[in-house]
Amino acid sequence: MNNKNTHQNIFPTDKNSLSIIIPLYNEQESLVPLSELIVKEVNSVFEYWEAIFVDDGSTDNSFEVIKDIIQKDNRFKCIRFRRNFGKSAALNAGFAHCNGNFVATMDADLQDDPKEFKQMYKILQSGYDLVSGWKKKRYDPISKTIPSKFFNYVTSKSSGIRLHDFNCGIKMYRSEVVKSLDVYGEMHRYLPALAYWNGFKVTECVVEHRRRQFGKSKFGLSRFIRGFLDLFTVIFTTRYMKRPMHFFGIWGTIFTLIGLVVFGVLSIEWLRGEVALSGRPLAWASLGLVIIGIQLFSIGIIGEMIVKQNATNNNNNYLIKEKIM
Repeated sequence: MNNKNTHQNIFPTDKNSLSIIIPLYNEQESLVPLSELIVKEVNSVFEYWEAIFVDDGSTDNSFEVIKDIIQKDNRFKCIRFRRNFGKSAALNAGFAHCNGNFVATMDADLQDDPKEFKQMYKILQSGYDLVSGWKKKRYDPISKTIPSKFFNYVTSKSSGIRLHDFNCGIKMYRSEVVKSLDVYGEMHRYLPALAYWNGFKVTECVVEHRRRQFGKSKFGLSRFIRGFLDLFTVIFTTRYMKRPMHFFGIWGTIFTLIGLVVFGVLSIEWLRGEVALSGRPLAWASLGLVIIGIQLFSIGIIGEMIVKQNATNNNNNYLIKEKIM
């Protein structure tokens, strides 16, 4: 790319177009070869495309490299954060500013290959809304692969969607999927689950995973722990946000019943004169369970009242696939 290329930035609505979102943090060495790969692979599939680098507060020379890339080819764009906010924030910003009717994401470290977009595009054309990559053969250290396998197993069981690699960086979506997602915290790990719970058709395909050529992985134990905390947030806010009694009521009932059963057994023993209730830790534990159960049940009722009030004030909280009026 020696000369500046000027391309049409307005995508025609009657033709398929692709937006590629690339979050990055301190990846200056990989950006030029990545941009060259994108031009080579994407041009053969999409006539209209854009690639949006989201510089997540890099402290190296990444932004200067990106500016040079954009000078040579204006299909490349950039969003730059003032500081490091994380991958979820970077994806959210990219989703908000993309124009294509198909949207792809990939990492900037050259471990993802844009040649995979061709097979992903074909899968979406067959009727799916989101296709997620599966790095079946990985070139990451064992300190990353073992926690990742455990994370994917737990997420698959918890979400109800059978995927092998939720956190794979390379994915492709229909634009209506990304416009429906609110990505924050560590929620980028659960985008397939969020889309699935919103009623979209989700699948996966095997993709090639390359060895890291430059820099080092940003993965750490703290991110792994935060990811699991956000898993509980995702499950609760998607499954129970509009029916909190189904969560708090069930657990409140379970705690209350256990407490009453234990207290009932102790009471029978006391009536028979077999044992005194005073000073028995089990009696205090059963009373505590009943109190906790009643509190959870009360929270569920309050939550239902809040949901009902919000539903009365706003009837546009649900995603609508079609309307016949």
